Amino acid sequence: MRSINLKYLLLLHAVQLLHCIDPELMASSKKMEMKKKVLILCGDYMEDYEVAVPFYALAALGITVHCAAPGKSPGDTYLTAVHEFLGYDLYSELPGHHFTVNADFPAADPASYDALIVPGGRSGEQLSIDAEAVSLVKAFASDLRRPLLLTCHSQLMLAAAGAMAGVRCTAFNSLRPVVELAGGTWVEPEPWTICVSHDHILTSLGWPAHAEILRQLLRAMGARVLGGRGQGVLFLCGDYVDDYEANVPFRALAGLGCRVEAACPTKRKGDACVTAIYDVGAASDEKRGHNFMVTIDWDDVHVDDYDCVVLPGGRSPELLVTHSKAVALVGEFAARGKLVASIDQGHLLLAAAGLLKGKRCASGVPMRVIASLAGAAVVEPEGAVADGNKLVTAASWPNLADFIAHLVELLGITVAF
Repeated sequence: MRSINLKYLLLLHAVQLLHCIDPELMASSKKMEMKKKVLILCGDYMEDYEVAVPFYALAALGITVHCAAPGKSPGDTYLTAVHEFLGYDLYSELPGHHFTVNADFPAADPASYDALIVPGGRSGEQLSIDAEAVSLVKAFASDLRRPLLLTCHSQLMLAAAGAMAGVRCTAFNSLRPVVELAGGTWVEPEPWTICVSHDHILTSLGWPAHAEILRQLLRAMGARVLGGRGQGVLFLCGDYVDDYEANVPFRALAGLGCRVEAACPTKRKGDACVTAIYDVGAASDEKRGHNFMVTIDWDDVHVDDYDCVVLPGGRSPELLVTHSKAVALVGEFAARGKLVASIDQGHLLLAAAGLLKGKRCASGVPMRVIASLAGAAVVEPEGAVADGNKLVTAASWPNLADFIAHLVELLGITVAF
């Protein structure tokens, strides 16, 4: 009898342990099973922002993002295109960043991905006559029926795949005849910031709509954004601000429900800051990028209206640091216990405001000596670093995913699938 009782007690203890341990194991297993994967179909002269923003924004949320293209291997690069209106009747096309492919196209099994993104630009023209690329788009549009994002000119791929019929679709205005000839229903891109959803197919005019694009793409992938309660984030900028370092976090945070603003002490609301492009390993090779718009007058900026200030790099910090009110504003954010975030040459403002003393700091080559002179305790040569919960620094734009991830966490935002 005692033996039976002992066996019963041991069995009961084992069941209790399973009840204590299994939920965590199952949650961990489920989390791994729910890891999302997104594929970006790349090509020469794809629009720079339209590949970079989803690549870094989604990676910041823990989503695996693969970039692949026919005829390219991991490590190969594509030249992107900057499409911007510069005072002519049609947009101008300028050379953008060299974007690196990180996945092998033949091995890209459509069924292993949760969404497909096809950036706009002229890349879609060549891809539209590539049988493998067209087959990939068709798989998402018609067979798998998983989220498919087409921006600017890449809606041509949907027509090439024979999957446009009956789809409500927007695009850059010159694509209207293509949409209608292919049997789609044209939706005017008014305002430019809209993203049109038709079942699992998402379309937009292009990069001006990235905040809404990210919101709808995450929703289509089954995500819930928690804690995005309109946190105020102010970007300080000026002419020759780094193209990626200003735009990518600006659009990413807006897509997660933050209220983002951009201010410059020498410009008014509605003015444009010209951006600069610096490719990796080409410190002296500066190219003109997109325009980055000022959204608020300097005199209307009040620290209490924001939770965070972001200082992008490029050459604009050289201008901002000569304006005492800009340096004072950064210092006031820190004094009020707000989150201060800087990337690359934005550290010059941190140094001028005395915010690096004793702090861990990630700094690229241009700012490494200056960070040390300003008293940074540890200067990391790459990556992104959070020192406590009030200072985030990153070395350069290749570290944008980690930089944005720190901002999202410290602003109290989570994305759950």
